[in-house]
Amino acid sequence: MSAPVINGLSVDVEEWFQVGAFEKVIDRAAWDGLDSRVERNVQTILAMFAAAGAKGTFFTLGWVAQRHPTLVRAIADAGHEVASHGWDHQRVFTMDAAQFAADLARARDALEQASGQAVTGYRAPSFSIDARTPWAHEVLAQAGYAYSSSVAPIVHDHYGWREAPRFAFRPVPGSALLEIPVTTAEVAGRRMAAGGGGFFRLLPYGVSSWAVRQVNAAGRPAAFYFHPWEIDPDQPRRADAPWRSRFRHYTNLSAMAGKLERLLRDFSWGRMDAVARAEAAWVASRDAALPAAAAA
Repeated sequence: MSAPVINGLSVDVEEWFQVGAFEKVIDRAAWDGLDSRVERNVQTILAMFAAAGAKGTFFTLGWVAQRHPTLVRAIADAGHEVASHGWDHQRVFTMDAAQFAADLARARDALEQASGQAVTGYRAPSFSIDARTPWAHEVLAQAGYAYSSSVAPIVHDHYGWREAPRFAFRPVPGSALLEIPVTTAEVAGRRMAAGGGGFFRLLPYGVSSWAVRQVNAAGRPAAFYFHPWEIDPDQPRRADAPWRSRFRHYTNLSAMAGKLERLLRDFSWGRMDAVARAEAAWVASRDAALPAAAAA
């Protein structure tokens, strides 16, 4: 029997009030006065991962690292990868290239000081690298990042780059930078989001399990993500947010931890940097075969 595919396990570390769903109802200037719940939630996740013997990548905001450096160090000390989620969850397409480079540098400095690790991975807030930001991958390459997991190759009302490849690719010619898109599944020739987050929380577990198996059957790893606030049913409720945002944010919070524990049991998981190294070898092999195939 062949060895199981090692899938990428990741957590986007941000506070409950820093999500896109609330960006129009909670002012950034008010953040420091709100109930901080990220530390208790991440500690719960660390215990969950330890019980399952799983390692993962924590894409963490620099804003969080600056305020909770001991938490970031605890993530690193437990054997997990600390990677960047940007400074304060500003979407990439709201910045220009210079602003993006500054955001990357500020976040990386805070994360490396807190973790004691070199930060080589990046995930854009709300998967906001898309067709509007053709310069973003080049900025990441120039900053020396080894990989990004910032593209959602689907159509969505908040994000999405439908034309992007489903699996790992090199977005900058001549650069070693690898992009690992969040996982999608194919149904009747159409793509559907299947990489975690609200899709995992709102839909039956069997949908996500089927999607991961479909990707693994093709020999590729899934790239799965979730947020610390998604396992926190006791977080504050914002009645002033739009109804769709409230539905997406609050539905099935109490069921999330149990579903995650089942997912950790059912599949093999690892850090995103390890997945990136394996995928880089696959991309190199695939690309090397393309000229031969074209010639034939």
